[in-house]
Amino acid sequence: MASDTSLRLPQTEDLLAQIRFESSQGKIWLNEQRMLLIHSAVMGLLRKELIESLGLERAKGFLLRFGYHSGWKDAELAQKLRPDISKQDAFLAGPQLHAIKGMVRVEPRHLEFDLNQGHFHGEFDWFDSYEADAHLQEFGPASEPVCWTLLGYASGYTTFYMGRKIIFKETECRACGQAHCHIIGKPADEWEDHADIERLLLPDPIADELFALRHELAELRETYRGPEKETDLLLFNSVGRSGAFRNVCQLIRKAADSKVTVLLQGETGVGKEIVARGLHQSSPRAEQPFVAVNCACIPPELIESELFGVEKGAYTGATQSREGRFERAQGGTIFLDEVVELSPRAQAALLRVLQENELERVGDHRTRRIDVRVVAAANEDLEEAVQQGRFRADLFYRLNVYPVYIPPLRERIEDIPLLIAHFLDKYHLLYNKRTLGVSDKAMDALCKYRWPGNIRELENMIERGVILTDNNHTIDLESFFPSLSEPSHPLNVISAQGQLTAQAAKENHATDYAQLIQQGLNLNELEAGLIRQAMNEAKGNIAAAARLLGLTRPQLAYRLKKLDEDEL
Repeated sequence: MASDTSLRLPQTEDLLAQIRFESSQGKIWLNEQRMLLIHSAVMGLLRKELIESLGLERAKGFLLRFGYHSGWKDAELAQKLRPDISKQDAFLAGPQLHAIKGMVRVEPRHLEFDLNQGHFHGEFDWFDSYEADAHLQEFGPASEPVCWTLLGYASGYTTFYMGRKIIFKETECRACGQAHCHIIGKPADEWEDHADIERLLLPDPIADELFALRHELAELRETYRGPEKETDLLLFNSVGRSGAFRNVCQLIRKAADSKVTVLLQGETGVGKEIVARGLHQSSPRAEQPFVAVNCACIPPELIESELFGVEKGAYTGATQSREGRFERAQGGTIFLDEVVELSPRAQAALLRVLQENELERVGDHRTRRIDVRVVAAANEDLEEAVQQGRFRADLFYRLNVYPVYIPPLRERIEDIPLLIAHFLDKYHLLYNKRTLGVSDKAMDALCKYRWPGNIRELENMIERGVILTDNNHTIDLESFFPSLSEPSHPLNVISAQGQLTAQAAKENHATDYAQLIQQGLNLNELEAGLIRQAMNEAKGNIAAAARLLGLTRPQLAYRLKKLDEDEL
């Protein structure tokens, strides 16, 4: 139970340390959320236009919701920075962040809350509210309180913090002629008119009306969807808008209606099987079987019988005749992944299937007609494999009639946010939870990452992020890159705390490093000095000092232990 026995705002160093300016990138960060510096006068103009176009009540609801979501985001950050949430100092991070952002100066007057019981009562004075100033400038004195965005912020912040709906009301407002603003917050059900207040926090009917119109438009477009759009829907689950993605869709669309053999090339994890399935489903063969075979997973001595079938008695253990994968795919499509792994005999048999549309089972002399479209795939250069003698040249030329190169994810940067949203929906449903999505800092890092594992790696990373993140929390950078602070990590651009790491530092601070070397500064001395300074600023708190240094707590604890041993 926290009460107002000592209502003094704590120090703000831990909050201020989360602000990062990356002017060269045009970005400002508060921990992992991208922020904006906007003129308060411009916010006043926006407020004026909202009131004049939507009316007072709708504008009030819009700005309350705008502030509510901002407060919710800050509460999530506050709990991360001050994890002992039962303490007053932890809760007061919200009023402090309100002030740090230049919105209003807050002085707490009364505060008591009990997280276990869900009890909350808070009273605060607001000084120099930007919202009151904006209203006075545009409309003059008001007949009722006008600090709607600030009220929404306080309600959203406290609701997240307490785990139950808390509503703040403004009982005094400087725009109404009082010396300063005053607010009172308590659980929603303790306000007599809580239904009216909560209604303002719901999506505005105007948004619902616009959504309904947009839905109708989408249905009309679906009705008149052209054939080229149908193929796009079948590829990558319709996730992609980059030029590289559209080029693949165009090539597959043109191949769909023909019987041409298609060779898919690209790095591992780019989605070759998904493209093959899209080709099959958008072709006249869609109602027939699609059979996928990974040639690398079948032992060389069994590959022929697996692909082309076997007759009883063909070899020891062949106790009955059975059809192969090609016969199972009759009338449809067979996808041969890692085709370079086929044995020489299997390559010869495949060439015959492609040239003559016929095959023989292992141990059989009867020729069987076959009607199957072949889609082959390789994640290495088949032409180079031909030169090395590992792949038949005539088979390569037969497969290479219609090559399609699927680009790696690093060449499809525009598609990354769409793919992330798609995989979030998938794993929210699978794990029955709902996160608030990816933090701005994490999204920035994911778009800069080189993705050696391509889409498969991205999907696995999103799944891990959903697992590690609690309901109604934002997935942060550390959930995706747990070893980000290690210099060997392939990202090597942004640390979990928004600091520049080796690659960016080389670009921005080469001159500083040269000066340190010329001064003869020892590397161990430099590290020891940084650690001591961080510990001083964090008042001995190892976790806080680790955040300042861009390290995890265990990493800093290890360095501190080593430093103490060296000094003995």
